[in-house]
Amino acid sequence: MTTTKTTAALTLAALLSSTVMASAQSLAEIEAAAKAEGMLTTIALPHSWCGYGDVIAGFKAKYPEIQVNELNPDAGSADEVEAVKANKDNTGPQAPDVVDVGLAFGPSMKDEGLLQPYKVSTWDDIPDSIKDAEGHWYGDYYGVMSFIVNKDLVANTPADWADLLKPEYAGQVALAGDPRASNQAILGVLAAGLSTGAAAGEAAGKAGLDYFAELNKAGNFVPVIGKAGTVAQGATPIVVAWDYNALAWADELAGNPPVEIVVPSTGVLAGVYVQGISAYAPHPNAAKLWMEYLYSDEGQNLWLKGYCHPARFNAMSAAGKLDADAMAKLPPAASYEAAYFPTLDEVNANKAAVTGGWDAVVGANVQ
Repeated sequence: MTTTKTTAALTLAALLSSTVMASAQSLAEIEAAAKAEGMLTTIALPHSWCGYGDVIAGFKAKYPEIQVNELNPDAGSADEVEAVKANKDNTGPQAPDVVDVGLAFGPSMKDEGLLQPYKVSTWDDIPDSIKDAEGHWYGDYYGVMSFIVNKDLVANTPADWADLLKPEYAGQVALAGDPRASNQAILGVLAAGLSTGAAAGEAAGKAGLDYFAELNKAGNFVPVIGKAGTVAQGATPIVVAWDYNALAWADELAGNPPVEIVVPSTGVLAGVYVQGISAYAPHPNAAKLWMEYLYSDEGQNLWLKGYCHPARFNAMSAAGKLDADAMAKLPPAASYEAAYFPTLDEVNANKAAVTGGWDAVVGANVQ
């Protein structure tokens, strides 16, 4: 929309009207440009994670003109960062357009110039505490750390972190990622540290490292990345994972084997993930359209269906827009009452302690 000096003479109502039209036109232009680009490249989005299978299918159904190119579904947050860096000058299919990374990775990627700003139309519904004021990154969903237990192999279900140190769990406990690169695993270490009474941040990170060193020395820790398949095979009978992943794995396993999911009684940690658009995205308009879909009522409810609490949860709850059936399948609200939401500084301090100290303190090569 073009403007001239005569704009100054417009009434306030006309100004407001033109602003709305400009926004609508802008979104329409993004949609048209995205369809012309014809592709969106994602990375590190397993279909069982937070209901991403349905989210991707929903986006494809709404925009059949756009091919979704999925890179390395099992990658960790650090892998996503490296993929963006490695493909700065690459406009081909190996260059990610968008990332979904742990909270600590959003600001660091912004600082490195790896993200471009974009504010979705539902921006105001995203809590200020989990978004960059300039729009470089923004919270998408959260869950709490839990244990998923193969009941065919584990007679007594552990109720808390201290239980995992017992001799009966020899060769059974794993993390759902490499704690040197995976946000989920890094925060699993933080949760263990919190359970010892250590303060969130560097102290809990170091306490968590000591905990896993003890777990490893006892022979209870398994240096294998845990997932539904390894739980079922018995390679990792107990896995520390986000509740939404554990619940999705339980659906996937469908009772074979039977599993139990426990939110530990101490060290209950809530973790937020964030979205961002690569500063070097080959398909920037498709990336923006993807964000609009994720933060729409439809996208947020699909994450809820995937057992996640979406970023717009509070606003949508107040507006009566949450899917009631999806809400009914979440664990009891009481499981979340003790959840601790670490600040960004605490997350960053923990991340530095864990990634920097894992090899020296624990010495287990998780892969």
